Amino acid sequence: MAEFGFIVKKNRTIIPVSFQFSCIFDPQIKFIIMSENEMISVGNKGPKIKSDCAVTFELRSSGGREIKVLSKVESMFGDDIRKFVNDVLDFFNIDHCYLLLEDTGALPYVIAARLEAAIKKVVNTESCFLLPQIEENNSITIKEKRRFSRLYLPGNSPALFINAGIHHPDGIILDLEDAVAPEKKYEARFVVRNALRSVRFYGAERMVRINQIPMGLDDLDFVIPHGVNLILVPKCESAQQIQLVNERIQAIKAKSNSSNPIWLMPIIESALGVLNAYSICTAAENVAAVAIGLEDFTADLGVKRTNEGTESLFARSMIVLAAKAAGIQAIDSVFSDIDDMEAMKNNVLASKAMGFNGMGIIHPRQIKVVHEFFGPDAAEIEKAKKIVLAFDDATAKGLGVVSLGSKMIDPPVVKRALQTIELAIDMKKLETNWKELL
Repeated sequence: MAEFGFIVKKNRTIIPVSFQFSCIFDPQIKFIIMSENEMISVGNKGPKIKSDCAVTFELRSSGGREIKVLSKVESMFGDDIRKFVNDVLDFFNIDHCYLLLEDTGALPYVIAARLEAAIKKVVNTESCFLLPQIEENNSITIKEKRRFSRLYLPGNSPALFINAGIHHPDGIILDLEDAVAPEKKYEARFVVRNALRSVRFYGAERMVRINQIPMGLDDLDFVIPHGVNLILVPKCESAQQIQLVNERIQAIKAKSNSSNPIWLMPIIESALGVLNAYSICTAAENVAAVAIGLEDFTADLGVKRTNEGTESLFARSMIVLAAKAAGIQAIDSVFSDIDDMEAMKNNVLASKAMGFNGMGIIHPRQIKVVHEFFGPDAAEIEKAKKIVLAFDDATAKGLGVVSLGSKMIDPPVVKRALQTIELAIDMKKLETNWKELL
């Protein structure tokens, strides 16, 4: 058992935190040296980089270990960091190397990810250096979970992970696709894997957007055994792509003895995808939602995306219809202007009116607007209460028909009213014992 300290700033107070990790050192670990005396660089560095590190690594055939650590927290944690680096090198049986770690306050899981990515660029081994998974990141989610908001975070920018959950989005997406530069995709996989095990999500659904199929199939190896709840499948154009994803998921789960449910959210971003929307939505039982990505969709059409959205009205309608016919959630695209909250509000209201159940967001300040206006308003709650009370009264009297005033209430309307009440209670817009308060 080794111990690695770091600091957390909270309310301007610096708090020492002790982080413990354990790993099994196996001297029989087999690996194949792919390249010696090649200088490898991974990670991020620069004046604006925080809570991250960069690793320069060269595997050598002799001379022992030459380790240099340049850290912003050298005075407090320099020795701990060096010990941690040596523990990782021990784990991978690296006896001779040059290693430079340039640290800007990275947490242990980030340092471990950067080191492992660098090592595996020159050493072929299936062994993984894994820190213990925090208990709350073993939690599962249900297919019908509320998904009003899903916050995108670039998968190779761990500084953004630390506090994302405190804003309470319904889901947090660690993005391996468009938000990661092509040359950084390999190392981002290790960061995302370790984040799934070590970062607190504060109840948000743990989501990962993989790369476009077939490249994205290899991303699954890094996330399926490590606590992901939902996989976003980008640029999905056919049911076959969903089936390929599920085949890989099942193979990984069998190998890792995992039984947790993994939900899928295909993202439709092309004309072909729109035309195949229903077959995609019904491709597998674990498809929980379908989203539309309007930036790529409008590019595919060769038109400009506008706030009014007339250029995508047909496509968005098709997505909603396909989702509702399949009995799953329809999720709208992101709204990219993070400064115009009035336009954001109008976009949310229009999205809700079309039948969407949520949308993507790219900044925490958008969460409040999305939740407030996707959730039921006061008039919707009041109407739902009247319908539920009418239903209760008809049931108590043994009546097979529910009426409210002079109008007959059909079962689907009652079901929707009950869902509205449940949602209002969940969002704390209505007391649980509201009937008793009448």
